[in-house]
Amino acid sequence: MAWSGRYDGDEPQRVNKWLAQSGVCSRREAEALIAQGLVAIDGETVADAGRKILPGQTLTLADAGGAGPLSVVLHKPMGYVSAQPEAGQIPAVRLLTREALVGDSPQIPGRDTRLAPLGRLDMDSRGLLILSEDGVLAKAIIGPESDLEKEYLVKVTGKITPEKIKLLCHGLKLDGRPLKPARVSHVQGQELRFILKEGRNRQIRRMCELVGMHVMDLVRIRIGGLVLGDLPEGRWRVLQPHERAMLTGRA
Repeated sequence: MAWSGRYDGDEPQRVNKWLAQSGVCSRREAEALIAQGLVAIDGETVADAGRKILPGQTLTLADAGGAGPLSVVLHKPMGYVSAQPEAGQIPAVRLLTREALVGDSPQIPGRDTRLAPLGRLDMDSRGLLILSEDGVLAKAIIGPESDLEKEYLVKVTGKITPEKIKLLCHGLKLDGRPLKPARVSHVQGQELRFILKEGRNRQIRRMCELVGMHVMDLVRIRIGGLVLGDLPEGRWRVLQPHERAMLTGRA
């Protein structure tokens, strides 16, 4: 995770806070890097986790010989849960095997690897799922201030009308709270395209039920600028550094 940056703030700031604000790593990860002796200011190794960087100083983060926090892109099939499974359910992280890997990975996740889903994708849905131990990435994708779009292709039963699509775009409530405006369009036949900036529990399915339609198939194809592409169902790959930078706004 080699990185270098010049601090141009007006006041001194703690190194871990500045690294987090710069999208390099989380505060906790920064403290771990300091403890490993990988952080230097103007060539001097930082030994104190509370050290502040001064305006005009340059911070250098050495490469630890491996990648930063692991983040993976999975094409989740139906029948797997993205979050903590209940009895009888299979978590999507079980799909992250060496046999299912596309390309290379610095590690093959084991049972002790903590990879959290960055965005809900329920058991009956499929498509793009990011699993990560990267706090900065998680904040960018599912944090309260996230503005990233999520795009879905949805097949429904029931009559599709302009009035229903208008309601799906704006005007519906879930759990007594108005939904943020969405972009919903008719693709062809019984297929709709949804583009959302929020992710309430089973949101699209419940939205469709409110206008008299039932979801038969739901696939997420994009998060921000990251697209599912031709990644086969049930396979996974490592999120690339340029993709992380794009998602965190550091591209």
